[in-house]
Order: sequence, then C-alpha cells, then structure tokens
Amino acid sequence: MQKDPNCLYCSKNQTQKDLMIEICDLSASTLFLFKEQTYRGRCIVAYKDHVNELFELSAADRNAFMDDVAKVAKAMSLAFSAEKINMGAYSDKLKHLHMHLVPKYVDGPDFGGTFVMNPQKVYLSEAENAELIKRILENL
Repeated sequence: MQKDPNCLYCSKNQTQKDLMIEICDLSASTLFLFKEQTYRGRCIVAYKDHVNELFELSAADRNAFMDDVAKVAKAMSLAFSAEKINMGAYSDKLKHLHMHLVPKYVDGPDFGGTFVMNPQKVYLSEAENAELIKRILENL
C-alpha cells in the first residue's frame, strides 16, 4: 500500500481531524463526514492508497473505488432525502484521490449551482455529527 507521510489522508494528521470525522473503511476507500455542514450530510470518500488521479488505478481498483462512491451517495440520498448528490474530485492542492459528495436541497444553499468548497458557516455539535453519521451508516 503506497502512502505519503505528508498527505493528510495518508497520515491522518491533525489537519485532517480538524476538517473531517472518519466514519468507516469501505472496500477501496475511507468515508469521512466533512465537519463544515452548510450542505447537510456532506461527506468525502478518499481512496485507500496515495494516488492523485482516477486514471492511475487499474480497472478493478477504479471500479471498487467508484462502487464505494456510489454506495455512499445512495446511502446519503436515503438518509437525507436530498434532491441531488453533487460530486466533485478536486485535487489541485491536495494530491490524493478523493471525492466530495455533497447533498443538495431545492431550497438549500447553491441549489442549481456549484457547491462552495468550504463555506466555513455551519458547524454542528458532536451529537449532531454523530446523528448524521448514524443515518449514513444505517443506509450503507
């Protein structure tokens, strides 16, 4: 398994802990709840090894990663009744394959447009985060 000690996903460093809560390991990735919750239920699925691009994976590994993404998106849809789950794979500055899964709601922020990467507006209590995580896990 390839890891980069300078990568927040590989090293599970304090920056990662400040930004997200680890929920569980999946077949090819790790699932995190993003602490900033402007988009209620927002998660990140991060590939288990240190690669930057989807095309760097073998067909089997790519399919396993995308299966994880699809399972999480479905669980989020069931858990939160979102109108749409937006997905984004941005790694301009953080070179580790990961996918943002962002529930969007008709009357919610940025519906019909692109989600904001980190609006820094909505942070929940530990109990509220635990409830979101519970709802996701119940639907995985």
